[in-house]
Amino acid sequence: MEDKKIKTKVSKPKFEFDLDIIELSGENIVNEMIVSNGIISNCYLENHEAECMTFKKVKLNKVIFNKIILKRLELIDVSFQNCDLSNIDFSKAILHRVEFINCKMVGINLSEATLREVTFINCNSKYAYFRYSNCKQVVFQQCQLISADFKNSLLINVEFQDSNLVEAQMNFTNLRGIDFTSCDIEGIGVNIPDINGVIVNAMQAVDLSRLLGLTVK
Repeated sequence: MEDKKIKTKVSKPKFEFDLDIIELSGENIVNEMIVSNGIISNCYLENHEAECMTFKKVKLNKVIFNKIILKRLELIDVSFQNCDLSNIDFSKAILHRVEFINCKMVGINLSEATLREVTFINCNSKYAYFRYSNCKQVVFQQCQLISADFKNSLLINVEFQDSNLVEAQMNFTNLRGIDFTSCDIEGIGVNIPDINGVIVNAMQAVDLSRLLGLTVK
């Protein structure tokens, strides 16, 4: 899908003209470490934990994170492409101008995270955990969000395009103005107040009518 079809204004990450090659290893993953102005590629990291790390103006390509915990992480102008972030713990992270492209993000933990101008494009984010996240100007495009958890989240100028939200949980999240018409939302978990002002197509409206106890023939 072409970027011009995205309605939500989201700035792309901003990078320096010349980026250094960064060798990321366990020695780099320590509390309050700053990684900046570089490219990290073809890297495998396993069983590391740190808090308050910062990645600024960094491109990551084909990086695999396995059993990594990076709580209170700060990502500013960062691009993840073809990376595996499955089950990584990014809880309470701050993301500003970040993009995830063709990434595997099954079970990623972004609970209580703050997302500003973030794009997810063609990502496998099944079971992703966004509970209590604060999202403004965020786009999910052609993503698998099956059983993802957005409970108690703040969604402002958040766009879902051609994404699979089957059995995603969005209870206690205000969905006013969210357009689901291009998505599969079968079995989505919501409360009646949550869907006031949501944008759906006719078939989706029939599915959501179950919340009102209606039987549509």
